Amino acid sequence: MHFDGDDVAGVADLFGGLRRSELGDALAELAFRAGGDDDPAAHADAIDDAVADYFLVAADDGDGDDPLLVPGPVAFPKLPEGAADLPHILDVPDREVDRAAAADRLGERLREEARAVAERGDSERAATLLNVTYDAEAWAPLDLDGVRDTLDGA
Repeated sequence: MHFDGDDVAGVADLFGGLRRSELGDALAELAFRAGGDDDPAAHADAIDDAVADYFLVAADDGDGDDPLLVPGPVAFPKLPEGAADLPHILDVPDREVDRAAAADRLGERLREEARAVAERGDSERAATLLNVTYDAEAWAPLDLDGVRDTLDGA
């Protein structure tokens, strides 16, 4: 079973946020119910892609080694078929996320990635990140004008 970024964000949103291992378990459960691969590791790429493409962002909840993943600025979270049953199947508490802390972390990640993209001269990724900055400012109270300046240079 294939999960796109909005699917993965929807599953994380169902709980308010999930740790990477919990999200892998949730996706494996959904895949198993649909006749797919029930190994959480089989869904690591879907999680990695969702993080890389800003469908998910890390939120600091005091456990820096394993942050919560929450829907990010480009996500339109949707629940894959059967996902509504996950809270009854998985032993995961509902969580409240400090959006301000998540926004700070997102802003820093965008600044770092913009610098790296500019150094590489990767104009395709710069264009993608430029769009993400506008979504991010709508998602949280961030000022990313400096990031856009850096990306414009790429």
